[in-house]
Amino acid sequence: MLQRLSSLAATFALVACAQVPPPPAATPAPAAARVAGQVEVVWLGQAAFKITAVRAEHSSILVWRNPATGKDETHPGGEPLGWIIELEDGFRIYHAGDTALFGDMRLIGERHRPDLALLPIGGNFTMDPVDAAHAVNVLLQPRAVIPMHYGANPLARGTARQFIDALGPQGAAKVHVAVPGQPLRF
Repeated sequence: MLQRLSSLAATFALVACAQVPPPPAATPAPAAARVAGQVEVVWLGQAAFKITAVRAEHSSILVWRNPATGKDETHPGGEPLGWIIELEDGFRIYHAGDTALFGDMRLIGERHRPDLALLPIGGNFTMDPVDAAHAVNVLLQPRAVIPMHYGANPLARGTARQFIDALGPQGAAKVHVAVPGQPLRF
């Protein structure tokens, strides 16, 4: 994973939590400080977008084999995060990262008013489809939602169909189910 990330020609990488081992030559990561705040990105003299770090609820550890001792070690992986990304036209995206349902999602909905929410629905260490539907219908109230973090491993059993069913007929958010390799347009 780290090798793939290092080969990307990305300008930014927003990390939600640590779930990969450090590279072999790395030293163990100390307990990370809380990260919060806002960054405005300026492109060609114009404000391009704004990124705000927000809270998430998820444990994060790094397990790696220490080459000096030959033993596995566990270290804190840092605080989990979600992100609010506000585009130059005011469109706001809430990327929840890996998170469980938590009450401050109401504050995220009230304060940032996301137009689009990307929410995990896999149900193992994250929200399941029912919890994610509650976040959409009651706490966040976005106009659109993309379910994510499901079906990638046997533990993340929630499905997009279960999520859509849990939203119910009164769910106000339009659901966009991503298909690998196909763009989503709004």
